[in-house]
This record gives sequence, structure tokens and C-alpha cells, in this order.
Amino acid sequence: MRYAIYFAADAEDPLTRLGNSWLGRDPFKGLDLETVQIDGFDRERLGDLTSSPRRYGFHGTLKAPFNLAEGKTEAELLKACDAFARTMAPFEIKGLGVNRLGRFLALTPEVEEPGLSAFAGECVRFFEPFRAPLAQGDLYRRRQSGLTSRQDAHLVDWGYPYIFEDFRFHMTLSNKLEDEAEASILKQAAEDHFKEVTGRPRLCRHFAVYSESHRGAPFQIEKLFELSGTLSPLEAQEKTDRKTRKENA
Repeated sequence: MRYAIYFAADAEDPLTRLGNSWLGRDPFKGLDLETVQIDGFDRERLGDLTSSPRRYGFHGTLKAPFNLAEGKTEAELLKACDAFARTMAPFEIKGLGVNRLGRFLALTPEVEEPGLSAFAGECVRFFEPFRAPLAQGDLYRRRQSGLTSRQDAHLVDWGYPYIFEDFRFHMTLSNKLEDEAEASILKQAAEDHFKEVTGRPRLCRHFAVYSESHRGAPFQIEKLFELSGTLSPLEAQEKTDRKTRKENA
């Protein structure tokens, strides 16, 4: 069984409803949904183009999927999440937009969002004691994507290459899109579909534990947590930086 710490909104949030309907799955209930209708695509083709993000459930990665470290339990992980949520304060971002991320389509911030990046970094650090080291097969698979030396070091040390300086928040909406005509149609359709929630400020106040019962199974939400503390992500990052400087002095 694997777990992941993901950005998520509550089940009734318009962002969640739109994301679930786009992907055709509700990770809160573990149910398949009828996908949206897009001119030029039948439902089978749209399903083919969204199969990977549908399995993971609509989300933004904070700490990538991991097996629990030896001696750690799900109950302990959920307890740690509760403590983290009671420490961290909600924070605002300026807005999300539908964009191309390489060959993928995703919801991404329209401008730099230091608070969001800081929050992701704190998640990576805080939950690291719960992560088992990656198996050799996972290391090999990740290295096929042409990592930089820094990303490879992150992979070995933290289990995921795209963190800290290399983090870019995204809520994936498609598989790799090889056909530019299809990609263009899909992007326009996504812009129309998500227009209710894009291009406007958003208060970020939730994260969730997602779980995968076995490799290849759909991810489901184990529990959603609401941020209720007073420590902003940027303040938390500064505390972490001060501690690191002190330890390295």
C-alpha cells in the first residue's frame, strides 16, 4: 500500500467538482463518473487521454506516493497530518489557469506563488520520516526521464526529483498529448470547463492523504485535513532555513 500527501479541496468545492467531472472519477467516494462531453472527442477517446490522472484522482502533488517506512503505521501518519494541519495557516494564491506543462495539460499557477512552493517544501520535509526508501526499480524508472544531477540527488534523498527549487505545482488534466490538434482542442475545452475557478484568487486551506491499495490501483482519499494554525508557509520555510544554517555552521 502506498500513500501520498496531495493538495485537494473539500468535496463540495467547485474546483473539486470540476476536476472530478473532467477526469471522470471521484476519489472521495471511489466512484467513476460520467466525463464531460467535448466536440470532436467521443467519451472513449477522452478516457484514453485522461487515464493516468484519473487513476491518481484530481490533486496537486505535495509529497509524492511512498510506501510507509518500517515501523510506521497509517494511524501514525494520519495523526502527524492532523498535527501539521493544526500548525500551518491557510494561505492565498493569485489564481490557477489551464496551461501546457511539457506535453501534459494541467492547472498551474499563473504567476510565481512562493507561499505554495514553501508549503510543498514543508510537506516534503515534515512527512519524510514516514517514507520508506525507494526500491531500485522505482529509482531506475524515474531516471529514465533525464534528471539533472540535483533532481537525481533529490530522488535518492527524498524519493521524488521535482521538489524545492525544481517544484512546480500542477493539477494534471491529461496524459502526454502527442497530437497537437487534439491538444489544442482539449486545452480550449479545459479552459471553458474550469472558467468558474480559474484566473481568480484562491484560499488554500486543505490537503489530503490519498492511498493506493496496491500498485496500479486507483488512489482514494483517506482523509482531508483543514489548515487551522497560525504559521504561514513562508514563516515555516524561514524557520527551516534558519535551523539548516545553524546545523551547517
